[in-house]
Amino acid sequence: MSTAILEPVATLTDKQQYIDAMATLGVVPLVTLNTVDEAIPLAHALYEGGVPIAEVTFRSEAALAGMARIHDYVPEVMLIAGTVHSVEQARQAVAAGCVGIVTPSFDERVVDWCLDSDVLVLPGTAVPSDIEKAYDRGLRYAKFFPAEAYGGVKTLKALAGPFGEMKFLPTGGVNLKNVADYAALKNVFAVGGSFPVPSAAQKAQDWNAVAEACRSAREAVAKARA
Repeated sequence: MSTAILEPVATLTDKQQYIDAMATLGVVPLVTLNTVDEAIPLAHALYEGGVPIAEVTFRSEAALAGMARIHDYVPEVMLIAGTVHSVEQARQAVAAGCVGIVTPSFDERVVDWCLDSDVLVLPGTAVPSDIEKAYDRGLRYAKFFPAEAYGGVKTLKALAGPFGEMKFLPTGGVNLKNVADYAALKNVFAVGGSFPVPSAAQKAQDWNAVAEACRSAREAVAKARA
């Protein structure tokens, strides 16, 4: 598998470049840090596995400090903040080095702050009204969450008609068994999930296993797109 995308990631400078890199990789790993000390070796594992991007979620107390460590010590990994519920969290994430914000729902306050601050935002959408709000703000990329609970592949196919310009990052119930079904859709620019960072491997600090899971995820996406 080619790793040509790896080196430029650290030097990307604008929102479209970040989106393009995510689309090329095809996979956005969701990372919930158990401890701050996990941040650096986990980020190295993502890089070694050919998926140099981490959506670090605000689901643990280690999130902010972990983001800062990845930014400072593994800059070749693109850093995104996930599960962002407030403008304050968005500000903190950007200050810690994140280049993008992902929300679990369409939070108008967070989305508008990101747009005003020229920060990449992938708002959570689940129903047409959410997507319409994103579209009206000029956004053409959004998260689709929770994907499986809201109809998964079938719903995304249905959305392709009325929202032909929109591209989605489906997350929630996406795993190695169904990732190819999502990745093959024309309106999916990348898939998100925790499956590239298996919880058992993370808990055991088996970073080789994490790197291998990343390789498997990216290869599955590449095969589905071929």
